[in-house]
Amino acid sequence: MTSSPDDLALLPAADDLMAAIGDWLRALANERAMSAKTVEAYGRDVRQFLIWLARDLGEAVDLAALAQLKPADLRAFLAYRREQGVESRSLMRQIAGLRSLARFLERSGRGQASAFAAIRPPKVKKGLPRPINAGAARQLCDVDLRAGEEREPWILARDAAVLGLLYGAGLRISEALSITTRDAPRAGVDSLRIVGKGGKERIVPLLPAVARLIDAYVAQCPYQPKPDEPMFRGAKGGPLSPRIVQLAMERLRGALGLPETATPHALRHSFATHLLGKGGDLRAIQELLGHSSLSTTQVYTKVDAARLLDAYRAAHPRA
Repeated sequence: MTSSPDDLALLPAADDLMAAIGDWLRALANERAMSAKTVEAYGRDVRQFLIWLARDLGEAVDLAALAQLKPADLRAFLAYRREQGVESRSLMRQIAGLRSLARFLERSGRGQASAFAAIRPPKVKKGLPRPINAGAARQLCDVDLRAGEEREPWILARDAAVLGLLYGAGLRISEALSITTRDAPRAGVDSLRIVGKGGKERIVPLLPAVARLIDAYVAQCPYQPKPDEPMFRGAKGGPLSPRIVQLAMERLRGALGLPETATPHALRHSFATHLLGKGGDLRAIQELLGHSSLSTTQVYTKVDAARLLDAYRAAHPRA
């Protein structure tokens, strides 16, 4: 444990609440199978709230204090967070974490905190995903595009393989970087097993062009990770960081004159949008992306409609 005031052990909370929070976080990780990062974020959000509440009450927070909260108390907390410059999306997650804790307290017989269910989360303006055009997306996976950089050839091959998986298989960057040596595609294999959010497994097709990129990286990589270790390695041999992929994308963005919205995740958007534009089935795309809800995938129909409308306005003489 560090000495940070956000540490669970240093919270201004009574023993009963401390024990409940510990049980809740373990339940999120074990029973709900949430990722470690999500559990950490929920815990951090609840800690921030309890620190604020303890200052407001002037004493340590216990289960009884949570049960006595009113919606007005939560609105005051949200206003406080707004003054700190926190955006609506982060506030939505914070409320989700507090509600999750309140539901856990009720289910485990430790009292009710009904104020959390009564508060309305802030509205978040939803923007449409911004895909990269197909030509540029293919160029991003071309090692020759970065031939002038003072980077070792195996690193250029590595970056091309990662970006190839994002665009060619629609993976999240965390999914691509978590592929182990054991699960790495081999010659002649046309599919890939991916463990996505919540530990859900799915099978995605592996295009021959992407398989060749991975083969080229594996052949040149100077490191030999163990079977259960990630196959993509950093310059010093450790697991590859998402930030390194983002930096590689920034360099490629400059070379191709792409906007700042051309991020690694935009390649996943491009995968879905381009499939849909070619007549891909929405349910099939949902499965390939690993979305738990079809409504999440349906946003790409709006992207495709917007692209068609832009093309109409640009080309039609009466537009």
